[in-house]
Amino acid sequence: MDTSLHTLCTLFAQLGLPDSPADIGAFIASHPLPAGTAIEDAPFWSASQAAFLKQALEDDADWAELADTLAARLQQA
Repeated sequence: MDTSLHTLCTLFAQLGLPDSPADIGAFIASHPLPAGTAIEDAPFWSASQAAFLKQALEDDADWAELADTLAARLQQA
């Protein structure tokens, strides 16, 4: 069982993206999520990143809350 603390930094690392707070802020600022678009359907993800996010949300996995948080932040960008 994975008991590690998941944060936006660890989510970005899991997605293979630069994961410092500054990198995350820059990513969010430059990748707005269009209204009505599911996070996993955003055009800026690779196929494996989109699949990870989709699976996390479908399984209501540990990552699901962070995926929702990221989606909300991307929609505010």
